Amino acid sequence: MIMYKSVSLADQVFDRLEADILSGKYARGTVLTEMKLCEELGVSRTPVREALKRLEQEHIIDSSGKGVTVLGISDDDARVLFTIRESVEGLAAAACAAGISDEQLAGLKENLELQEFYLAKHDSEKIKELDSEFHRKIYEAAGSVVWSDTLLPLLNKLQKVRKASLENESRAERSFEEHKAILAALEKRDGNKAKAAMERHAGNARQYFNERADAEE
Repeated sequence: MIMYKSVSLADQVFDRLEADILSGKYARGTVLTEMKLCEELGVSRTPVREALKRLEQEHIIDSSGKGVTVLGISDDDARVLFTIRESVEGLAAAACAAGISDEQLAGLKENLELQEFYLAKHDSEKIKELDSEFHRKIYEAAGSVVWSDTLLPLLNKLQKVRKASLENESRAERSFEEHKAILAALEKRDGNKAKAAMERHAGNARQYFNERADAEE
């Protein structure tokens, strides 16, 4: 059931449905109706209808006379998103290196210490949360809200495949080592090395996804 907060009810419904779709709770092809969603979320039709309109604009659902069909993010969509991420995220890391504060560096270091702790605990859910936080902190330290506004929605759309990736212990460990390389470059305020380390990290994530997706076809 949706909890009432200062954020509008329609926004809460949108966030909940978007998360459920992008996390894979509702599989591609699932048909949802307003009535079913109202019952599940414990809200009236108006916020559900508003949320569904926004989700259709995001191209993750498709409306029809019988209800809405979940589209989610296809493998082809994910390939494009990974390609965009690889190109743009390196630039964000370079911008971050130019202006990151000592306090922000300390926050990234603490994040990596927690990543290492939860890797040893084999807690993939916590690792995914910390992974997202690590990237968010870099975007925030890059000097413009445009980085976050551009890259956070992209990472959000990839959450299902990122979760599957980090549930693979070998990939999770490699990702952690790649994060360490990014932090090392940021500590030196070396924009070129930070950009290269981030592009390598994003490229390896893309390659892992492509190999897994190709194997499933």
